[in-house]
Amino acid sequence: MPVTEKNILNRLYFVAGGMFLFAIAVVVQLVNVQFVEGDKYRALADEEVIRKAVIEPSRGNVYADDGSLLATSVSKYDIFFDAKTVYKREFTDNIKALSDSLAKLLGKSSAYYESKLTRARANKDQYHPIAKNLSYAEYMRIKKFPIFKRGTFRGGFISKQKTVREYPIGSIARRTIGYEVKDKVGVGLEGAFGDDLRGKEGSRIEQKIANGRWKPISIDNDLEPQDGYDIISSINVNIQDIAHHALLEQLEKYKADHGCVVVMEVETGEIKAISNLGRNSKGNYVERYNYAVGERHEPGSTFKLMAMVAALEDRVIDSDYLVDTGNGRITFYGETVEDSNRRGYGTITASKAFEVSSNVGIVKIIDNFYGKNPKKFVNRLYNMNLHKPLELPIQGEPKPIVPHPNDKSWSGISLQWMAYGYGVELTPLQILAFYNAIANGGEMVRPRFVKAVRENWYTSEKQFEKEVINPSICSKETVAKVTKMMLNVVEKEHGTGNGLYSPNFSMAGKTGTCQKNYAIKENREYISTFSGFFPVENPKYSCIVVIHEPDQKIGYYGADVSGPVFKKIAHKIYRDTPIFDQVENIESVAPVVEKEYKEYLDKSKKYKTIMPNVVGMPAMDAIPLLENLGLRVEIKGSGKVTKQSLEAGEKISKEKRIVLELS
Repeated sequence: MPVTEKNILNRLYFVAGGMFLFAIAVVVQLVNVQFVEGDKYRALADEEVIRKAVIEPSRGNVYADDGSLLATSVSKYDIFFDAKTVYKREFTDNIKALSDSLAKLLGKSSAYYESKLTRARANKDQYHPIAKNLSYAEYMRIKKFPIFKRGTFRGGFISKQKTVREYPIGSIARRTIGYEVKDKVGVGLEGAFGDDLRGKEGSRIEQKIANGRWKPISIDNDLEPQDGYDIISSINVNIQDIAHHALLEQLEKYKADHGCVVVMEVETGEIKAISNLGRNSKGNYVERYNYAVGERHEPGSTFKLMAMVAALEDRVIDSDYLVDTGNGRITFYGETVEDSNRRGYGTITASKAFEVSSNVGIVKIIDNFYGKNPKKFVNRLYNMNLHKPLELPIQGEPKPIVPHPNDKSWSGISLQWMAYGYGVELTPLQILAFYNAIANGGEMVRPRFVKAVRENWYTSEKQFEKEVINPSICSKETVAKVTKMMLNVVEKEHGTGNGLYSPNFSMAGKTGTCQKNYAIKENREYISTFSGFFPVENPKYSCIVVIHEPDQKIGYYGADVSGPVFKKIAHKIYRDTPIFDQVENIESVAPVVEKEYKEYLDKSKKYKTIMPNVVGMPAMDAIPLLENLGLRVEIKGSGKVTKQSLEAGEKISKEKRIVLELS
């Protein structure tokens, strides 16, 4: 019996010892979890139920040169209801009033919303959808509704903000304005200036609730997002509209595949209009590719200007140099150069050879004086920067192809073919930059799409000025001679562009009709071009029109297909010139207004409750500025602010009403 008791006691001691050791292990583990690895495990737990969500900033706007919106980010709001967090009495007393308010704002019946909210309450739904894609004004209204006005914790009001990119002028110039995708890859101005437009992301803390959904823990953000800067482009909406519709009309008339038009301000290089239209599978013309910037092709007869400038600048000829075009045919190594006039032009001056676009005449001139030394001709072209890209901010510009005698691809007919625009390849914008240089007295400037990057309309982060590529591609004397030739192309009876002549205003330019696939004789296609500038006496704008693959049964010559687009644009701009002169002055700001605005910016960094002076500001700037301060803005009229109901400098509070009078 004692032995048995002893065994039992031993067993009890063993069990007790084991329990003691287990207790010690538990205590050690608790200490380890709490003090040694506590942060790690707490972080893991938080990851399951808490997250830091990214808040996208408002992307900067893209403006036209007069302040018209080309692209803007609009805030949209999705509204949800946490039915579980609202007190029973609060819900019961105000459900009818909330339902009535929702019905007035969102359109469905009060009974519908009362039933919807009641079901959410019964199901203890913590993230019940109420409305989507509300505007800022609608968001400000709904957050003041019964129950919702008590906020997130007592009123169950949950909002999620998102930004949507909108284009007020539709598809016009869409490829140049461009877009940017989430991985920060984009095209056009949106892509080129993405770093400026993008802004900086904010964040907020969210809690995981039922069904894997998340809701904000607080109505305030953890880190406020910083909105992107605005881009002030050089695009003029009036000229853009003229160019777009003139091109569209001609593409439809000639059933062409695609085309582009660019209008550039001569002195500054600012692009005032750029339209790129191609036919889609449905037969409609849309902005699907930036042909003006990215499509390289043989320029055909428009390159004769470059050849003529080279010959005049090297002084191997003068404009009255005589060249025998014979019967309009000449052969090199079995390859024939022909004039469109199959009878030929006989012996004519170099000037007339240019005006009638004689292939034989231009080729003979270049062959006679450069045939034994083609490097001299090509080097002259290189000196005029024709072999270099324009280095545009917009991506996609290819390098020009201008063969050199040192290249392996150089052949016995390369020089002659270059003379009238074959064997070389340039983009429409690269061609236009050269023509613009002639209009600009020989100074070649870089095409410019953006005037400034700004935090707002009054303060510039970056200012873009005129950039000179080549201060003098040729002498003033040569400029004068080729300008006269281009004027004669339009005004002379024998000029290839004489059908474009108007007695009301002067234009100078060059037609171009280039065979696109000349190796296939059975099914040749054409590129029709016209490039030039206006008015001739004091050039204001240069322009190029390029149309690919017009229906040959209707017409394909540059003078017939592209020339009328150039004329229509020039005529409408010329007619509306006084309007454009006035538009350019919109950007000017009264010194007093600018001084007061800058003073307010300094104040607003320290004090968020001071009423600024917005008199003189455009409404598009004043309204968002005041709304960001929490004010309820009402406007009367349109234009700039002439009077404000709250005096500058006085203290303000959120939701306070202000009336702006505009004129």
